[in-house]
Amino acid sequence: MGVSFRCLVFSVLLCLSASGLLAIENFHQAFPIVEPDPGHTKLRLSREGLETIRRITNPIAAIAVIGPYRSGKSFLLNQLLSLSCDEGFGVGHMRDTKTKGIWVWGNPVEMEIDGSRTSVFYLDTEGFESIGKSNVYDDRIFALATVMSSVLIYNLPETIREADISRLSFAVELAEEFYGRVKGQDVAFEPAKLVWLIQRDFLQGKSVQEMVHDALQRVPNDKGDKNIDMVNQIRNSLAIMGDNSTAFSLPQPHLLRTKLCDMKDEELDPIYVKRREQLKKLVASVTRPKIVQGKFLNGNEFVAFMEQILEALNKGEIPSTGSLVEVFNKGILERCLKLYNERMAKVRLPLPEQSLQDAHERSKKEAMDVFEVQHFGRQHAKKSVMQLDEEIQEAYKNVIMANEYQSSKICESLYTRCEDKMDQLQVLRLPSMAKFNAGFLQCNQSFAHECVGPSKANYEQRMMKMLGKSRSLFIKEYNHRLFNWLVAFSLVMVVVGRFILKFIMIEMGAWVLFIFLETYTRMFWSAESLYYNPVWHFIVSTWETLVYSPVLDLDRWAIPLGCMIAVFVLYWRCCGKRKYGSRGLLPLYNNHKGGTNRPRTD
Repeated sequence: MGVSFRCLVFSVLLCLSASGLLAIENFHQAFPIVEPDPGHTKLRLSREGLETIRRITNPIAAIAVIGPYRSGKSFLLNQLLSLSCDEGFGVGHMRDTKTKGIWVWGNPVEMEIDGSRTSVFYLDTEGFESIGKSNVYDDRIFALATVMSSVLIYNLPETIREADISRLSFAVELAEEFYGRVKGQDVAFEPAKLVWLIQRDFLQGKSVQEMVHDALQRVPNDKGDKNIDMVNQIRNSLAIMGDNSTAFSLPQPHLLRTKLCDMKDEELDPIYVKRREQLKKLVASVTRPKIVQGKFLNGNEFVAFMEQILEALNKGEIPSTGSLVEVFNKGILERCLKLYNERMAKVRLPLPEQSLQDAHERSKKEAMDVFEVQHFGRQHAKKSVMQLDEEIQEAYKNVIMANEYQSSKICESLYTRCEDKMDQLQVLRLPSMAKFNAGFLQCNQSFAHECVGPSKANYEQRMMKMLGKSRSLFIKEYNHRLFNWLVAFSLVMVVVGRFILKFIMIEMGAWVLFIFLETYTRMFWSAESLYYNPVWHFIVSTWETLVYSPVLDLDRWAIPLGCMIAVFVLYWRCCGKRKYGSRGLLPLYNNHKGGTNRPRTD
């Protein structure tokens, strides 16, 4: 039973994959790529239709037809594709709109454009002003078609109305925000060629180009109507698109409009057929591959571009050019922020606050200059500039915190090192004011040079207090310790001069020093006045000269030197006796005053 169940599952999966393969291979039909949401206010992507685009590896161009509902957009697309109504886009003759969202013809038309093989897709859009929809939904359809297409055919029945011009407000904003950039730079996307197509043109007199020209002339507004002012602004701004627009007209194909799908070219008006072929050539001549940020898009890239645009257009209650500007500036903003972070990362922390501020200003200016050159949009780009400035400020706050941490870390380390140094100088074996002053100066200089940043002021105060306290304590103990050392030194030299070197001058000098320190000073000087006496200053100077100098530091070398001298004296006393007899080192302490030893007599 387990084997049969596995076989059944395998058969079902095989059938499903086979049916999916057949569905994917059948591209000779129209597919929805954008659908309305249940509320019919926003748009969502249709994954089934997107597969027809993803498979394309060539550069892609899109030709979109927009216009009011029941204006013959689907029929026009079938005519441009040379398809019948049965096999092409669905054509309806009822009051309700036939097309919902945006549809694409599954088989692209392959064209050679500027030496590049390009796959051209035809897009059918849901008509404006149909029943049961909001104006916001129509605006989103119009906006998406405007941004996606390489050629935008504005299909209008018979004439141009004020409402038709008003709907171009989004296209005009795009022109103002994106189209004014220099070609060859990192442009957001190439503008769509706008084709004003007037269908069922039976009006006499002016040509369709003159009709469009007159329709775009400013309307007098003596009463100051805001709606007229808005449309006039759109008229003024349409001049920005310049060569991007052209006009064309098509006569009525046949009087029996409901039977058009059943008629062949032989049954249609010859003038219409001729004009239709001219329209095909016109559309082919202005079609160019879709360029986004300086590169052609293949199928996958085109779908990703659509997803970006749709996400931006669905933001908020109404679609806005500003949201599109934000989408295209997002990548540039991230690159500029990365550039700022890279520049600040090269700064070696810690730094003084002013130096860090200068580095921040330089890095910010460089990032802002790059953004100014590469950003998209004019009016709406201000929001992106503000966003970049805010993110740079946030990044700068992090740098400030890092600078404060590094400054505190280094200053604390220097403070601790100097504190340890001062503690070591307090307990010198041989007290030396010169050595203390040298260590004090070294700590002060190293701290002043190496402690930088915002923590320096705080640690400077702590450092001065600590150094001042250490200096006062050292001076307080210095004279007392030096006095005791000199007393001990005099006694040692008495022993050395009497028993080791046997040099009476050394012994006498040591006794004089001892008597002076222990008797004369106590009898005639107080403990305080002693340290201010010139004699004491002479003694201190002599002591400092002997104990510490840049060449010799007795506090460090006293024990090794003492050991060496002791070894030398022992060697001399032991080995010198055998070599030179029993003579003393100095004749002053020689016990044998006669010439020779006389033998002892009875």
